Amino acid sequence: MKNQLSKIFLILAAVVVSLIFLYPTYQDYQYRKKLSSLSGQDSITYLEQNQEDILNAKLKRLKLGLDLQGGMRVVLEVDVLQLVNDIAKNKDDNFAAILKEVREQSGSNDESVIPIFGRKFQERGIRLSRYFGNIRDADNAVLTYLNGETEKAIDRAIEIVRNRVDQYRVSEPNIQKQGSRRIIVELPGVKDEREVESLLQGTAKLEFRLLRDPAIAYRVMQSIDDFLAGKVPTDTSDASKTAKKEEKPKDALEDLLAGNKPAASDTSKEAQFVREHPFFSYVSPDQRNTGEGYVLENNRDRVMRLLARPDVQRILPIDFEFLWSAKTDQSPDGQKFYHLYAVKRVPELTGGVVVDARANVDPEDNRPIVNMEMNAEGAREWARITGANVNKRIAIALDNAVFSAPTVINKIIGGRSQITGMESPNEARLLEIVLRAGALPAPVSIIEQRSVGPSLGEDSIRAGLWTLSLALMITVFFMIIYYKTGGFVADIALVFNLLFIVAVLAGFQATLTLPGIAGMILTIGMAVDANVLINERIREELEGGKTIRAAIDLGYSKAFSAIFDSNVTTFLTGIILYQFGSGPVQGFALTLMIGIVATMFSAIIVTRVVFNLMTDRNITPNFG
Repeated sequence: MKNQLSKIFLILAAVVVSLIFLYPTYQDYQYRKKLSSLSGQDSITYLEQNQEDILNAKLKRLKLGLDLQGGMRVVLEVDVLQLVNDIAKNKDDNFAAILKEVREQSGSNDESVIPIFGRKFQERGIRLSRYFGNIRDADNAVLTYLNGETEKAIDRAIEIVRNRVDQYRVSEPNIQKQGSRRIIVELPGVKDEREVESLLQGTAKLEFRLLRDPAIAYRVMQSIDDFLAGKVPTDTSDASKTAKKEEKPKDALEDLLAGNKPAASDTSKEAQFVREHPFFSYVSPDQRNTGEGYVLENNRDRVMRLLARPDVQRILPIDFEFLWSAKTDQSPDGQKFYHLYAVKRVPELTGGVVVDARANVDPEDNRPIVNMEMNAEGAREWARITGANVNKRIAIALDNAVFSAPTVINKIIGGRSQITGMESPNEARLLEIVLRAGALPAPVSIIEQRSVGPSLGEDSIRAGLWTLSLALMITVFFMIIYYKTGGFVADIALVFNLLFIVAVLAGFQATLTLPGIAGMILTIGMAVDANVLINERIREELEGGKTIRAAIDLGYSKAFSAIFDSNVTTFLTGIILYQFGSGPVQGFALTLMIGIVATMFSAIIVTRVVFNLMTDRNITPNFG
């Protein structure tokens, strides 16, 4: 028994960790079940009361693929040739003819466009430097340059798509690059095809917005807070004062806090602050007097709903708007939060004037920077804007999400400016992509679009679970009938095996797809195969006159090499499928690889521990 303690502890630890990983999935199921049973105000109140817990459970639950949850799958293709055409100089009939040939040839295969482009020029004996770069540049140098530009174009397209999807508030989107010029976008729960087309294909809107004076921004926030708390109006506009007379502040406060309002008997300082400052309970003004507000990640939806209300909108001055930061920051205590910027509603400048942006490193202090260049018209406007707003901040926003808000140090002449304040080279690279996205867009077209209805997803789940259950039941009964006690122990290991697979998928935020369920069914067969080898070896040793304990030991030792070899070769196959496959193939391969590891653990360790415990208690297993 003492020899088994370490293995028993290992098995128990694996089970406990698995249950911890799966608990958010159970929580999410209970929350959705509760919400579906409620309606109207009861549903809103319950959602407000449990918003943080619901969000945490949703983020940590077992993720379902598009084929199980329903939604849309869109394949986008970046028009690399249009990008090449845009950056070329001295275009002529030869150049147009080559572009046409490359477009026809690249449309029939997945080969990268630039190599084909280079070959076509070589066939005609034309140097690429005639149309790109300096006249002395070698063809290889030009091709390297074009490859870099096309890769950046893909990155810009991905960044634009990801930013828009985030703003669209899609739950658990999947955005990934495929091949040299395609992007796969999976949007679970989305149904409106036209809306998706507009979202993904529209031109990115890059704007430079001047931040409002910090004192004005704070007064507006204070006005919102006072209005919601039912205090005397202290607003900045006559229209908002009229609105306050028409609205019922107490009702507005009830609507905001819903179930989060502290009880009247609650006299704690926190509860009193929430009652007196319903807006500042969720939005924390920057103490450095920058005019920004900070909102915890789980409070963002609540604040967005609040700011979208018509009565609150009437409080805002005419040339005043709140914009969110494009990403979260993290506080020293590990909490994630968004910046809420107060900006002018009318942009000072749009992204069409930006002709180039390059991420670099400041030679003086090695900090990441971005050098930005504008055309002649933009340079004139930029000089005027920066000259009139020295020591003020200008927000750089893409699709109404602020990526950076640098401070103007001095008047910028010539259209060349430097943006500082990035924390890492990756952040500088991201800002470069954002800035160039508005100036040099590569057209994006939808080449494939598929919709999966939620009812079809439920049918897939039902069919998949039924198939899995049927396979499990047949296997369980066969093993018990054929191997008696040995089969029963193998079935116990099979249950552990499935538990570990699902737990790993949930714990590492992997996605379960319909092919993934097929992988689980295949894993059942492989797990049983390992136990069949072990049980047959034990039978042979028993027939040779060995004691039950010796037969078990010899059975495991002799079967191990065959089990290990077969599982390792299958695992390597899974790696190849995952590396070179996509979509459903990757889902199948991922589940298969996880299943193989779980199979080795359950078939060799779990069953061995059970058999040893039985023999320690003088219980003789029957192997049929």
